[in-house]
Amino acid sequence: MKLRISQISTVLVLIAFLIIQTGCNNKSHQKITDRFKVTIQNTSKDYDAIKSGSFTTPVGQSSAGPIGPGQSYEFSFTAPVGARLSLATMFVQSNDWFYATGADGMPLYNSDGSKITGDVTSKISLYDAGTEVDQEPGTGSNQAPRQPAPNTGPADPNPNVRVVNDSNLPSTEQVIKVTLMSDGTPYGFKVKIEDVSDSNTLKTSNGSVAVPLSPGIWLVHSAGKKNLLYKTGQPDYGNGLEAIAEDGNPSSLDSYFKPRTGITVPLSPGVFAIYQNDNPLFMSGSPAEGNGLESLAEDGNPNTLFTNMGKEKNVMMHAIFDTPDGTSTKSNLMPGQTYSFSFQAKEGEKFTFATMYAQSNDWFYSPAQKGIDLFKKGIPVNGDITNDVMLWDAGTEANEEPGIGSNQAPRQPAPNTGPADPNNKVRMIDNMNNPKVIKVMIQPMQ
Repeated sequence: MKLRISQISTVLVLIAFLIIQTGCNNKSHQKITDRFKVTIQNTSKDYDAIKSGSFTTPVGQSSAGPIGPGQSYEFSFTAPVGARLSLATMFVQSNDWFYATGADGMPLYNSDGSKITGDVTSKISLYDAGTEVDQEPGTGSNQAPRQPAPNTGPADPNPNVRVVNDSNLPSTEQVIKVTLMSDGTPYGFKVKIEDVSDSNTLKTSNGSVAVPLSPGIWLVHSAGKKNLLYKTGQPDYGNGLEAIAEDGNPSSLDSYFKPRTGITVPLSPGVFAIYQNDNPLFMSGSPAEGNGLESLAEDGNPNTLFTNMGKEKNVMMHAIFDTPDGTSTKSNLMPGQTYSFSFQAKEGEKFTFATMYAQSNDWFYSPAQKGIDLFKKGIPVNGDITNDVMLWDAGTEANEEPGIGSNQAPRQPAPNTGPADPNNKVRMIDNMNNPKVIKVMIQPMQ
C-alpha cells in the first residue's frame, strides 16, 4: 500500500517525537552532576572593648548617685590575660575634670600571667575634658554641685583633653583610691573606687570642701585598643565623656560602648568533604573519633583531619580551605573576610565542613549531622545555608568562658594544653548565648 505524502509526514513527526521522548526518559535516570561554589564569611565584629559597663550606685545604697568621703563604688568582670582596664569618673568640684586611667588603660596581669591586685591609684590621673570654661574648683556656679542645669557653662577656648596641672589642687591620692582585687576565680576581678577626701581636702577662696566622685564608665580591652575614652591633645570624641566630665552622667558613654563591646571571633582554616551516607567528620552524641577533629576544634589545625578524610570510603572529594579571598597568605578568617572554594558533585552526594570558633577551647562550626544535600529532586541547592550550620562542642577539652580562657587558641602557650572535658560527647552549643558569627552561601556554577 502506498502512503500519501501527507501520511508520510505524519509518520515522520511521530517517529521524531518518540525519539525525543525516549532520550528524555533515559536522561531522567542519569545522575545529575554540577559544580558548586561555597563562600564562608566571618560575620563577627572587630569590637573596641571585651567587657564594658558603668558604676552608678554607691556600695550600701539602693539608688544611683555620687559618692562622698568614706563611700565607694564596686564592680566586677572577667578578663583574659593581657587585657587592660580603662575607667573615668568626674572630679565633681569642677566644670569638666575627670579622673581616668591613661589613654591605653591599666594592665590587669603581670608579665608572668598572674593577676595584678592591690592599690592601683598611681595609674589614675586628673584630666580636663576641654569642653567647658574652668572656674575656681569648688566655687564655680557652672560646676555640678551648683549649676542650675546640666551642661550650662560656656565652651572652653582650649577644646583639647589635657592633664590638669595645678599645684594648688590636692593630689590624686588625697581624693580617690582605686583597688584591684581577685574574685577568687581564674579570670575574675573586682574593682573598688573609694572617695578618700574629707571636708579639708580642697582649699578654695570660700573655705575647704570635700571632693565627691561621680558615677562613671569602665572598659576591659586588649592592649592594642588605645585612646578609647579620649586622646590627650585632641578634642573630646563626642561619645559621652563630656556628660561624665561636666555632669557626672555616664549613660551616654555606656550606651555608646554597649554595641561596641564583645568578643571578636576569628574562624580557622578548615576542611570540607563531599560524601555519601554517614557524616565522616563526627557523630553527634558520641566521642570525637581520632580523625583530627580535635586538632581542628582545639587549635584550628585542619591537616590531620584532611589526611584522614582521604581514608574514608564514603568521601568522594575533600580539601582544605585556608586562604582568605583577596590574599595569598594562609591565615585565620577575620571579621568581614571570606573563604571560598568550589567542587563537583553528583545527585545523592552531600556536603559538610568544619572550621574552629577560635575564641573557644574546642568549638567548631559545621552543618547539622545529616549534612547538606546538594540536590533536591534533581535541582542543585542554591543560596544561604547558614541556618543549617551549627556551633558544636567537640567534647575534647574543658570549656572556659569564650574569649577569656588561657587554654583557648589565641592565648594558649602551646597546642592541646587544656584539661579534658568531663563530657566527652560531640554536642551542639546553645546559639542563644553564642550568636553565629558565620555566613555560608552555596551556588551552582553552571
